[in-house]
Amino acid sequence: MPLQIVRNDITKMKVDAIVNAANSSLLGGGGVDGCIHRAAGPELLDECRKLGGCRTGSAKITGGYRLPCKYVIHAVGPRWQDGKHGERELLVSCYRTSLELAKEYDCETVAFPLISSGIYGYPKDRALKAAVDTIGEFLLEHDMTVYIVIFDRSAYRISQKLFSDIEEYIDDHYVAAHTDHTDRRSEYSRLMSMPAENHLPGEENKVTEAVYAAPSAPRAAKTLDDALSQIDESFSEMLLRKIDERKMTDAQCYKKANIDRKLFSKIRSDRLYKPSKPTVIAFAIALELSLEETKEMLMKAGFALSRSNKFDIIIEYFIEHGNYNVFEINEALFAFDQSLIGG
Repeated sequence: MPLQIVRNDITKMKVDAIVNAANSSLLGGGGVDGCIHRAAGPELLDECRKLGGCRTGSAKITGGYRLPCKYVIHAVGPRWQDGKHGERELLVSCYRTSLELAKEYDCETVAFPLISSGIYGYPKDRALKAAVDTIGEFLLEHDMTVYIVIFDRSAYRISQKLFSDIEEYIDDHYVAAHTDHTDRRSEYSRLMSMPAENHLPGEENKVTEAVYAAPSAPRAAKTLDDALSQIDESFSEMLLRKIDERKMTDAQCYKKANIDRKLFSKIRSDRLYKPSKPTVIAFAIALELSLEETKEMLMKAGFALSRSNKFDIIIEYFIEHGNYNVFEINEALFAFDQSLIGG
């Protein structure tokens, strides 16, 4: 997928360019900056000395030297004061300038740390939001794979309100689904342990049906032609139909879904293509499908949403709240240790 959030050491990322959260001197420092300089070797510092520093909100590029990348992009983020001194604008400028430099140097893969979220004191949830918004906007117009690299859990945080809201939604729906199922099983066990003469008329049948009820089977086909006539629209056919109905271009759809262009080409060329569940959901999000339409698209690919799966409940939360931003959804999924959506 074009934008990925990963846990890793940024100095070990095998990409075209990594971004260094540098200070304005570009001569090294603590945190990510110090780690990158140590891993790259003294040659990096020698080149940085020739650059004459860098202003806050901007970036400059050097070679990668002993790092497993071609380039290091040195971005100077703002120090957090109170949010009223242009901090967000400067941070957004850091990301945008870095991405433009990467594009200028023909980089196809770039890895970012969360700039300014360490010793510069930028609140981690706001730093993450600025990063995701800026990178996501850039990727709608350009083909590039971008990683936001998180070293450990303490370096990553979504807003406390969003986390709490999702946590409450998961608790309500996840627990309710299991409690309902458990209660029915318990009631069935209670009835089965009672003497038959104590059952109310029809009570046993009602509980048994509630526990074991299954959907009715489809109409049996009498001939091969009859069977073929019952073949439903495939996932690929539904996807392409929905793109046309939404009057979207292919590129608008797969970029909004955080899907790689090559994967979309495979889906378009093969009507029987079998996607992964996160891929199906990514397209449903990009097309802004309702919950029922999302379930239908999942069914076409052989999947379903389950109240016993946190990933599914989080997806349901965002759809029900009308938030179809795939990047924000992935922020939340990552915070809850779930798989991300996209290709």
